[in-house]
Amino acid sequence: MRRRQPLPRLWLMTDERQGEGLWRALERLPRGAGIIFRHYSLPAGERRALFERIKAVARQKRLMLLLAGSAGEARAWGADGSHGRGSRRSLGLRSAPVHDLAEIRRAERAGADILFLSPVFATRSHPEAAVLGRVRFGCLARKTRLPIIALGGMNAERAHSLARFGPYGWAAIDAWQE
Repeated sequence: MRRRQPLPRLWLMTDERQGEGLWRALERLPRGAGIIFRHYSLPAGERRALFERIKAVARQKRLMLLLAGSAGEARAWGADGSHGRGSRRSLGLRSAPVHDLAEIRRAERAGADILFLSPVFATRSHPEAAVLGRVRFGCLARKTRLPIIALGGMNAERAHSLARFGPYGWAAIDAWQE
C-alpha cells in the first residue's frame, strides 16, 4: 500500500443510495482522483465483492482507493489506505472525517494524513446536520497544517466559491453523477 501518486484533490465518497449511478460516477472521475469506499450496510461478502470491482476500475484509471474501516482491513483488502477515526497503523494513506476543532485535533494526534471537513453545505447524506458554511469552514481549515478536503453538498461551483478559504480539494457523492 505505497502511495503511487500525488495526493488527490478530487474525491468520490461511495454510498449505497448511488445504486447503479456509482458506475457513472466512477467514469466521470478524472485520472488521479480518489475514492473513499464506504457501503457500510452491505453484508461483508457483498461489500468485499463490490470493493474488488471498484478496485479494478481504480487501478485502470489510476485512482487512489481508500477503504472506510480499519487500517488492517484496508491493508488486507489491498486498498491504498484507510478512512476513519483511530490510530495510524498503516503503510497507506490515512484520512479522517472531521466536523469541528476537537475532531481535527484528535485526527492530528492519531496520525491522519488528510482531513475531510464536513458538512460545508446542506447535503442529502445528512439532511439534519448543521452546516458549517463558507466562513466557519475557512476558520477551521486554517487551524491545521493537514490538507483539508471540503465535503457536504459539494460540486465544482461550490468548491470554487471556497477557494479563498484554502481547501486542498473537495469530495462529493451526488456531484459525480449529475
